[in-house]
Amino acid sequence: MKIAVMGVAGRMGQELVRAVHEAEGCELSGAIERAGSAAIGADAGVLAGVGPLGVTVGSDAIDVIADADGILDFTSPKATVEFAGLAANGRIVHVIGTTGLDEDDEKQILAAARHAPIVKAGNMSLGVNLLAAITRRVAEALDADYDIEIVEMHHKHKVDAPSGTALMLAQAAAEGRNIPLKDHVVRGRDGITGPRRRGDIGMASLRGGSVVGDHRVILAGPGERIELTHLAGDRSIFARGAVKAALWGRGKPPGVYSMSDVLGL
Repeated sequence: MKIAVMGVAGRMGQELVRAVHEAEGCELSGAIERAGSAAIGADAGVLAGVGPLGVTVGSDAIDVIADADGILDFTSPKATVEFAGLAANGRIVHVIGTTGLDEDDEKQILAAARHAPIVKAGNMSLGVNLLAAITRRVAEALDADYDIEIVEMHHKHKVDAPSGTALMLAQAAAEGRNIPLKDHVVRGRDGITGPRRRGDIGMASLRGGSVVGDHRVILAGPGERIELTHLAGDRSIFARGAVKAALWGRGKPPGVYSMSDVLGL
């Protein structure tokens, strides 16, 4: 499968190049960076530390997508929406790990998915997607006497909060409780907030150091507390999941899929 990596100069982009290079049945067919990047013209393999691969980093997404069977995209909301349209025109699978997407971005991605398969997840790792499935089940089993709080921590360079993974876990908890997340989520507390409202799902974001990604789902009930935790120590888990998603999505009918679909959860 010919796979192109978008945003190849970033830390995640380099992990994706390495994952594609190491995956059986995959070939890195293209690499994209924003116009003006110092990475333009470099060999993508050299950039990622795996040696020359003969793939030059460019800025013209149209040509790269035209020559690919799928693209891996952990970039920015604006870029991801643009790539979704191009991938839809090419009828190729688009794996989206971008976070910070707003409602309008989501609508445009949904429109693109009418023409091509899109695999989209706040987190591509097996462990996190298992955590989401467990969170949904536990939230379903325990009533609103158990308060749900989600705490996440990431490195100091992360620009969006809460993380896409935390939002995915919150959505899983809301589905387990059969409630709309938008009506019950509390994203931060400051000052005199009053007592906690029954049934709310709280979220807190911590930033510092080089933390790859820590997520904790806390269900605090009368006299006891349940904590479900996932600690990511290496970005390669996300990259390998993204490649798995691309291979799974190739040839699938148009639509938006999740890692739960890929993993059969």
